[in-house]
Amino acid sequence: MKIAVLPGDGIGPEIVAQAVKVLKALASDGLKVELEQAHIGGAGYDAAGDPLPDATMKLAQDSDAVLLGAVGGWQYDTLPRPMRPEQGLLRIRKGMGVFANLRPALLYPELASASTLKPEVVSGLDIMIVRELTGDIYFGQPRGIQVNDKGEREGINTMRYCESEIRRIAKVGYEIAMKRSRKLCSVDKANVLETTELWREIVTGMNKDYPEVELSHMYVDNAAMQLVRAPKQFDVMITGNIFGDILSDEASMLTGSIGMLPSASLDANNKGLYEPSHGSAPDIAGKDIANPLATILSVAMMLRYTFNNEEAAGRIENAVKNVLAQGYRTADIYTEGTRKASCSEMGAAVVAAL
Repeated sequence: MKIAVLPGDGIGPEIVAQAVKVLKALASDGLKVELEQAHIGGAGYDAAGDPLPDATMKLAQDSDAVLLGAVGGWQYDTLPRPMRPEQGLLRIRKGMGVFANLRPALLYPELASASTLKPEVVSGLDIMIVRELTGDIYFGQPRGIQVNDKGEREGINTMRYCESEIRRIAKVGYEIAMKRSRKLCSVDKANVLETTELWREIVTGMNKDYPEVELSHMYVDNAAMQLVRAPKQFDVMITGNIFGDILSDEASMLTGSIGMLPSASLDANNKGLYEPSHGSAPDIAGKDIANPLATILSVAMMLRYTFNNEEAAGRIENAVKNVLAQGYRTADIYTEGTRKASCSEMGAAVVAAL
């Protein structure tokens, strides 16, 4: 398995280092892994004047999967927009064709008290959010800042989806629902936006191909409210890029911390880009206090979805469960009576549990 390792910026190098330790521990036990590292984001700009250097894109294309940390930092905020770290992330997603972003929100029993919601509301939570990743308002044209005919500056972004883009992400949602509880909620804003009116029409039409799946629809504002009112009503949710970006971050706090949420971004052949759902957290970078579990669990998703190695994926997930049961907590999930651990200590504990 050839894996491109892109630590990125902020806490990225710290959390990726722990995930690499886990991969190497599995390699010492027989897993055949080849790792190669490259720059992305601000690190890419510093090294090559580009947030996605050509060498990084080539490595990603030549590898079987990509493990990414995070991108971004305050020092890059004044750069021209094409040179900012986030553009490297958008470009690698587009360049790899990873259109299906899977973001599980799973609450470990030991972390029920870490959630900001009452334990009875979130206990047993297990949601899979399927977010379309390479279309929508983040990529639609025209876009930019211009002067209008009144001499006033205005910003323009375009929300756009074509039928084939909607069909392929809906297919992913339906097929994941078939492997879970056969419940699928499609989130849109069809009462206001024609883009999502088309989305709802196509998703509804495809239900005939998956008659076993109970399909429901929900406007995004209601979905945001329902996620904090009664989140366990959801099993699989599918939605567009911008709605999925927001809702998956909201769902992360149901689990106690966004530091617990892995993600997988897959192409049509299950080649994937794997990263934690959180950002680069520059305010805590270099302090060895970040939570590496989302990144480690992203490796489990990589083994499951790209390499079809359920046994190794399960080993990682069980190791994380065991570490939490032993009381280890990074600062973001720490509660009184548990054992506070640094980023590197948490990684070492997972390796020991393996």
